[in-house]
Amino acid sequence: MGPRNTLPAIDGAAYREAMARLAGAVHLVTTDGPGGRAGFTATAVCSVSDAPPTLLVCINRGASAYPAFQANGRLCVNLLAADQRHLADAFGRRPLEERFGVGTWETGLGGGPLLRGALAAFEGRIVHRVPAGTHDVLFCEVDALAGGGGDALVYGFRRYHAVQAEAPIAEPRRPERALRAPSPALL
Repeated sequence: MGPRNTLPAIDGAAYREAMARLAGAVHLVTTDGPGGRAGFTATAVCSVSDAPPTLLVCINRGASAYPAFQANGRLCVNLLAADQRHLADAFGRRPLEERFGVGTWETGLGGGPLLRGALAAFEGRIVHRVPAGTHDVLFCEVDALAGGGGDALVYGFRRYHAVQAEAPIAEPRRPERALRAPSPALL
């Protein structure tokens, strides 16, 4: 007989308190298409691979934006600059229909809402979904990039913080069409 797990179950509140100490970059994850235009603030975004360029995004199935992401099959991850905290607040607190009233938005090459002034924007199609507890993990193959420079916005210890850029970063070349390989400038 193998070893038995005798550790006590982790309390959800204790887990959330510990996770509050984990600082992460702040993103606006957006979508547009047959399911409508929607977006939410997220720190649960991670690079998966650069061949093909793939990232993951976690979304709560109870979120007001969830049905649009379910129906559209595409998303755009907009990495926020330090001076864009008001956008993170708006997309985290305002009703879904009011969120895009804040900020300046452009249409990406694949039709996704791109935030002007974002440090980077990763646009692509959702290729896989994995349910995990209350959330879905969305795997997205990136087919277009955009972005600018500046200091980054992170969230940790239940507060926003600015992370200063060490040196100016060149803006990635914007592809001429959505399915072109992303610029190596960000890789």
